[in-house]
Amino acid sequence: MTGSPHVVSDVMTHTVLALHHGAAFKEIVTALQQWKVSAAPVLDDDGRVVGVVSEADLLRKEETCDGAPVRYDDSLPDDFRSTKARSVTVEELMTVPAVTVHPEATLPEAARSMARHGVKRLPVVDANGLLKGVVSRSDLLKVFLREDEDIAEEIRHTIVPHLFADSVGPIRVAVNGGVVTLTGRVTDTTLIPVAVGWVRSVDGVIVVDCALTGPRHRPDLDPELPGDECNSPA
Repeated sequence: MTGSPHVVSDVMTHTVLALHHGAAFKEIVTALQQWKVSAAPVLDDDGRVVGVVSEADLLRKEETCDGAPVRYDDSLPDDFRSTKARSVTVEELMTVPAVTVHPEATLPEAARSMARHGVKRLPVVDANGLLKGVVSRSDLLKVFLREDEDIAEEIRHTIVPHLFADSVGPIRVAVNGGVVTLTGRVTDTTLIPVAVGWVRSVDGVIVVDCALTGPRHRPDLDPELPGDECNSPA
């Protein structure tokens, strides 16, 4: 994986299963099994996402079909009498409104939305609500498959020159398994926490090990210079 994906459109799956709002129960089950997915967006006649149907929605129907004889009276469980339990089309079974995300959303935004709503994937829609793809938890993890050298190059070319153009010496960037190590001496140590935070935001970075220090302290000539300590914890 090359480059630096920052938004949903960089990692989403473009070819996805989508169901028409009039699809029947058996069609839904067949489609989910054929595509090997546990949920799918539901589209209206104009291609807009109007809901999501999942295996959980279908299982509510299955729970009422165990073959045991029942009497249609007040002793029936509420789930059996519910609309969803008696539904036979995707429009009746689906969960609405659909939790969606835009292609321009950042990956952390998408991850927070999944966590907040307790879902494993999100339909990706444009400004008109038209389906563009689906992003899943596994898609969001793709950023951690970036090559170490790719991560290092991004840090060297976008962060180091911007913050430490007048550094005392060369700023070295090493990346091993997504763990970034920064070493070198900088003129302004107040920028070290800024650098650490910026590096942490780079896609694919897991941990930042800060070993940056200030200029060598010469008490006799530079009594006001800060010492050699790194001002930001790893």
